[in-house]
Amino acid sequence: MLHGHGDDGYRHPHPIKADFSTNVWYGGEPAGLRDYVFSQWATVNRYPEVLAESLAARIAAHHGLSANQVLTSSGTTESIYLLAQAWAGRRTTIVTPAFAEYEDATRLHGHQLTFLPWEQLMAGAPLAAELVFLCNPNNPTGSVLQEGEVAQLLACHPQMVFVLDEAFIEFTTSITTALPLLGRFDNLVIMRSMTKAYAIPGLRLGYVVASEKLVAHLTAAKAPWTVNALAAAAGHFLFEHFEAVQPPVAQLLADRASFAAQLAENKALEIHPSHTHYFVGQLRRGTAADLKRWLLARHGLLIRDAANFRDLTPAHFRLGTRPPADNHLLLNALREWTDSPA
Repeated sequence: MLHGHGDDGYRHPHPIKADFSTNVWYGGEPAGLRDYVFSQWATVNRYPEVLAESLAARIAAHHGLSANQVLTSSGTTESIYLLAQAWAGRRTTIVTPAFAEYEDATRLHGHQLTFLPWEQLMAGAPLAAELVFLCNPNNPTGSVLQEGEVAQLLACHPQMVFVLDEAFIEFTTSITTALPLLGRFDNLVIMRSMTKAYAIPGLRLGYVVASEKLVAHLTAAKAPWTVNALAAAAGHFLFEHFEAVQPPVAQLLADRASFAAQLAENKALEIHPSHTHYFVGQLRRGTAADLKRWLLARHGLLIRDAANFRDLTPAHFRLGTRPPADNHLLLNALREWTDSPA
């Protein structure tokens, strides 16, 4: 899916006052990161490490893993396509609604696809696959699986490889990472993003953690030099200052709760619960695509049309919480839209 993601304001002629379409932390990169990355500019005069090995070793040490259990990537999207390539042609289940790249990547590599709604997974629906993609916290809904529920899936289906996308794990207090399960299960692959929580999506940086055997299988399919020198430098900085660079998730979730509650007062909207700073809404009239165009043209506000998430509809949209002043801009604009003729 080359187009249809959030944060696509560059495709529109209107100036963007506030971007609610992205799940990236709105506060900008951590203090000191920019200066550090630019201080490493001389590294662009030579090739970077083929697999960003020193960064992988730092990540492994942080998580208490061996370096052979970590594979760096140019963002989670590269990880998704690499997994799809490494397991090309397999029977794969995607838990929905889900990030469209899971489906696009697996179709590209000839997977035999089935789709399982999140609610059916939670109800114990049977799985029949070799590879399962599951986002936790889920994008776009903000739903979560507890560690015990993930462990039960792994234990009950040892023949399946579960790909757990934790791109938004920093944006919830309802669950913690499933990384401790790697010591008990060898059928788990965890994808992590290093751009969402630290507001550096333009640098493209992420990593995969799994058993040494699964990482070796992925490495055999990986292209060299996908993590550029400046992205790798940013990764080193973030892990060196890990505690200091975390976003203020408690405040962000409190702002989301207030924002969602005020949106729910609008009679034209249905707002769905979420365990993260982003959440899904549904229009009771019209389409999200039309509303997106109206908000851009009239108010310079950008939302995420969620129609291209499988199992959602043209009436669904996704919002990422922003500072209260920005949230009020959208609240007022939506009241104006609601009061306008249908």
